[in-house]
Amino acid sequence: MNLWGFDYSIDVDVETGIVYEKVYGVWKRETAEQYVKDFEIEVAAIIGKPWVRVSDLTNWKTATPEAVDIIGKHLAWCKKNNLAWTVNIIDNKVTESQLKKMIAKGGTASLTTTVMSRSEADHFLRDKGFLTNTAAPDLRK
Repeated sequence: MNLWGFDYSIDVDVETGIVYEKVYGVWKRETAEQYVKDFEIEVAAIIGKPWVRVSDLTNWKTATPEAVDIIGKHLAWCKKNNLAWTVNIIDNKVTESQLKKMIAKGGTASLTTTVMSRSEADHFLRDKGFLTNTAAPDLRK
């Protein structure tokens, strides 16, 4: 993450095995490299069994070709480390085109779906047997 924290956020729900991430702005090589390092540290506790990621890309603007390559390799790493699904929330055709290149480079097309909202992402994952945050019981009662 850059000093201001505007490039991405990564939140891991260890109980459900779901990684929630948000991506912002324009990604260059340095951003992608730091993201990969941060991501691998954050998910270390859940990669021993199938896990999923929900990527909110609605505020992502674009990426350089070098960043596309780095994230493509990162997706291959995810697949090798028990990634079951990636659900991308995206509403921009330009970034969707770049995302498709990353997915192709990572060989994760069969593990990837694209939706327009977080509720659609949660619904998809519940259908696949994952308990999402919105489906979790309210333990405060």
